[in-house]
Amino acid sequence: MELFWAMVRAFVVGGALCALGELLILRTNLTSARILVLFVIAGVALGALGIYEPLIEFAGAGATTPLTGFGYSLSQGAIKGAREEGLMGALSGGIAATAAGVAASIVFGYIAALCSRPRSKD
Repeated sequence: MELFWAMVRAFVVGGALCALGELLILRTNLTSARILVLFVIAGVALGALGIYEPLIEFAGAGATTPLTGFGYSLSQGAIKGAREEGLMGALSGGIAATAAGVAASIVFGYIAALCSRPRSKD
């Protein structure tokens, strides 16, 4: 039963973050790219304020999967790298912390492209 409630929490939090993004797309003149950057920066800011960690503990993948989780991971990796290796760690820590997720996105995107029939947008 605990697994069920963990999935419900992940669904609600992840869905709320995605709904917020959809509202920003529909109700503002912001481009999709700017909204994506806004979400990454929000993840960094919420992590710096200590708000995002409790959200991750509550929602699990519902908080780590959206772009806010990517921003949070980037910032935490940079902080960890700075503590361990100084300036070079600060510059490379975020990349190292998110490399597996980015690689998985590329691989699964490639597999999805192989399984679909591409068409032009016209």
